[in-house]
Amino acid sequence: MTYQDTLNWMFSQLPMYQRQGKSAFKKDLSNTIKLASHLINPENKFKSVHVAGTNGKGSTSHMIASVLQEAGFKVGLYTSPHLKDFRERIKINGQEVSKQFVIGFIKRNKFFFEENKLSFFEMTVGMAFDHFAKQKVDIAVVEVGLGGRLDSTNIITPIVSVITNIGLDHTQFLGDTLELIAFEKGGIIKPKIPVVVGETQKETASVFKDLAKNKGSEIVFADQTIKADYESDLLGTYQSKNIKTVVQTIKTLQASGCKISEKHLKTGLLNVVKNTGLLGRWQILRQEPKVVCDTGHNREGLTYVMEQLSNETFKVLHVVFGVVSDKDLESIVDLLPKKAIYYFCKPNIPRGLDANKLKQSFANYNLKGETYNSVNEAYKMALKNAKKDDFIFIGGSTFVVAEII
Repeated sequence: MTYQDTLNWMFSQLPMYQRQGKSAFKKDLSNTIKLASHLINPENKFKSVHVAGTNGKGSTSHMIASVLQEAGFKVGLYTSPHLKDFRERIKINGQEVSKQFVIGFIKRNKFFFEENKLSFFEMTVGMAFDHFAKQKVDIAVVEVGLGGRLDSTNIITPIVSVITNIGLDHTQFLGDTLELIAFEKGGIIKPKIPVVVGETQKETASVFKDLAKNKGSEIVFADQTIKADYESDLLGTYQSKNIKTVVQTIKTLQASGCKISEKHLKTGLLNVVKNTGLLGRWQILRQEPKVVCDTGHNREGLTYVMEQLSNETFKVLHVVFGVVSDKDLESIVDLLPKKAIYYFCKPNIPRGLDANKLKQSFANYNLKGETYNSVNEAYKMALKNAKKDDFIFIGGSTFVVAEII
């Protein structure tokens, strides 16, 4: 099979949560454990950092990887979802896994995948761990896909577990309260492995403390311990919380014996995009008119993004916006600016919400605009309408951003 044939098979034959939604979610680690055994347990052949949370876990993972790279480590990085190419999910020192490895891995294990009905995410995790083991990485930064306790990545025993924050997202899987969601994400806490929690939240702090106590694990809340300000090339004021989480994580790694200097920390934070290739976080695409895209899509994430947007100066705001069909629109609509022209569109995935339905829902909240047949058509019309001193924001879904960049 060619690389494209391989991807087509992966996307069409196997369930994939990001495209399909709930039908692809499995509340069980047995398949992942079976796959790991089939691959001769590659997850045991490298050290790891495990990162969970509702918002910021992608940025946090990339920042940690960048700092470790500056310190001279060979660093694996596993994240999801991808924006342009599947291979973005699996990187070593910023280099994406080769097309040949993806093709070969699927070819070698295709019978096993089909026989055991593995999900897209299960086999992708297996691919990442197999690649990291074969390439002998020193340490891998592994981002949780969904939740934590039952996520396919949760077969690793990291040297530190990181939880950025907790918000009401994926409630159909993880629970409808912050406490329940915290319990699921806290499932990455392992016996006697230190835990870094990014944000102290009154509803969830005790959940994490209890989980850590039961596991005999030391727990630290980064927002209580890190007072110094560090700068990063990742723009957006909301990154300040992620930076504190990263700094505390690095301090925890230093305490475990990892040789990372203050210079490595500062340089790593300033070179995240260069070192890791991260995209879609308050990413400025052009000036005059200024165009920014951001992958923030749940209430907490959009709150930070809209705060950043409120700091911008412009005459007219144009918003290219699309969401997935299972998005709770009522949970985000009050955050969106009413003084804006909306360009409603549907991300090009089966799970995308029809643009006309989005327009009808938003009309009830006095958010007005027109519908377009595609994300790119909506963006082109926004560019056509916008003057030099206007502002265009693109967001609502990771998949909307992916189609633009």
